[in-house]
Order: sequence, then C-alpha cells, then structure tokens
Amino acid sequence: MRKFIVVFVMFVGIAFVILSFGEIRTIVETLQKANLWFLLLALALQISWFVVSGLTFRSIYNLLELEESLQELTLLAAAANFVNVIAPSAGMGGVVVFIDHAKCRGYSTGKIMVASALYLLFDYAAFLGALTLGLIVLVRRHDLDASEIIASIIMFAIAIGLAFFLYLGARSAEALGRALAWMARLINRVARPFIHRKYLHEARAYTFAHEIAESLASLPKRWQSLIYPLLWSIINKTLMTLILMVSFLSFAVPFSAGTIIGGFSISYLFLVVSPTPSGIGVVEGIMALALNSLNVAWSQAVVITLTYRAITFWIPLGVGGLAFRGLHMKV
Repeated sequence: MRKFIVVFVMFVGIAFVILSFGEIRTIVETLQKANLWFLLLALALQISWFVVSGLTFRSIYNLLELEESLQELTLLAAAANFVNVIAPSAGMGGVVVFIDHAKCRGYSTGKIMVASALYLLFDYAAFLGALTLGLIVLVRRHDLDASEIIASIIMFAIAIGLAFFLYLGARSAEALGRALAWMARLINRVARPFIHRKYLHEARAYTFAHEIAESLASLPKRWQSLIYPLLWSIINKTLMTLILMVSFLSFAVPFSAGTIIGGFSISYLFLVVSPTPSGIGVVEGIMALALNSLNVAWSQAVVITLTYRAITFWIPLGVGGLAFRGLHMKV
C-alpha cells in the first residue's frame, strides 16, 4: 500500500509538470536573460528558506518534546510542500508526510497534527504582518481593489479558524470532538452521493480530539516559548521578500521598499486563497498586474514574476519531489 501511494503521488507530480510545460518553457527562456550572479544569490536565499522551514519545525517539535534532526525535518518540510502543491488542501495535505514518518518513529499522531497546525498558524501570522504592510502600501498608492480586500478577508478567516480549533482543543477535548464530528458529518453528506458510504467516521473524531488535546496540554504554559517558531516564520517570509528584491536586481529594474512589500504580499495572498495548486496560473497574472499597478513597466513586471515563481515555486517543487521519493526509499 505504501509503494502504491508513493507511485501515485509521483505520477500526479509528473502529470502536473507535464501539464505546466508551456509555463516552464517560458520561465527558462526568461531566466536565460537574467544576471547570473543575482540568480545564484536568489538560489542561495531559496536554499536558506528550506533550512529555515526545517528550523521552524524543529523549534515546534522541541516544544512538543519530540526529537528529530534538522536534516530530517528539512527534508520532511520540502516533501510536504511538494504534496501540498499536487494535492492542495489549505496547507494541510503535507501533514500525511509527517504522520507517515511519525509512525515509523513511534510518535503520537496527535502531536504531529498539532505540530503541523502550529507551523501553519505561525506561517500565517508572519504573513499577515507582511500583508498588513502591503495593504498599507496599496492604500497609500490608491491601488487597493475589491479582489484584494476579499482575498485578505479570506486569509484572515483561515488564520482565525485555525487558531480557533487549536484554542478549542486546548480548552476542551469534548468541544473539539464535537466540532470535528460536525465537520465529518458535513463531509460525509457531501461525499455520499459520489461514494455511497461514509467517508469519515464520527466516532474517530472524538478519539482524535483527545489525542490533540493531550498534545496541546504538553506545550509549555509560558507564551515566551512560542517566540522561536514565530521568529523563524518571520525569517521565512523575509527570505521570500528578499528573493523578490533580487529578481528585480537580476534585470536591473528600479524598485522601492513599497513595491517589494506590496508585490510580495499580493502574490503570496493569492497563492494561499487561489483555487489552483499553489496559485499556478493565478499568481502569475495577479502578481504581474500588482507590480504594474506599483509603477513597474508591464514587460518588466512579467519577467520579474516569472523569475520569482521559478525560484520560489518550481525549484521547491522539484526539490520536494526528490525529498518525497528519498524519504520513502529510506523507510
């Protein structure tokens, strides 16, 4: 069964790349015109992003009293990112990578779920800080429109919903169990016309809620203990912002701090709320439009967007696929 899942995931990943071949070809042509040294700097920043993701997970694992090496967590984070792209589910699809690894280590599934949820929560918290700055830039330049406002509201709602479930689990396992059971009933109601059976078992929701509650109870009570994962998450977003800045430098395009912050905020916002995997096809268009509205010439905005997406999306996708394959070959 494990081999079937690995083959299936890799097959879907390959199909995803084949279907996106036209965009990849355009990106390659664009990169050939860039300054090589700045491209290498952007790649170094992207490699640092992988390591910071691993450091974020390690700081959360330490909070939950789980032992794992930085190298292993970095590979797991890269593989999880790959799964999130080919099987998008609001950032939670990659949790299966960590759960599968945890079973081999004998770790609690509840703790792994809590670790993944905390990672997402800190990630969203760090981005919401950047988004707030980006929205301020757009308001000052009179460029904020309805689509960006709606997308921002959705982003805040996702973060609040995730924080609410963690809060619910920390306060009462029974309350979380009822919430999860309600979600299971809703999913079963939607899925029944297609599969003619229950997709999720409601009873399992209560057991799972107790596992999560026990894991949350093991967290240190002092809020200062949460500073490190939040700090790593902020560094994560800072690195992505710097990659955008280096993309401008690669083609000698003038920019301001407002342009970088606004461009990054809008691109990442639609990456999260887009209905397509990691915003493919959507982010490219929205980001180019956003940069153009921030006084970047259209042709330059397109080139910078393609360069930025090559480094922050396609390279991590390839590395994640290799990490996913490598992890399952070791198991």
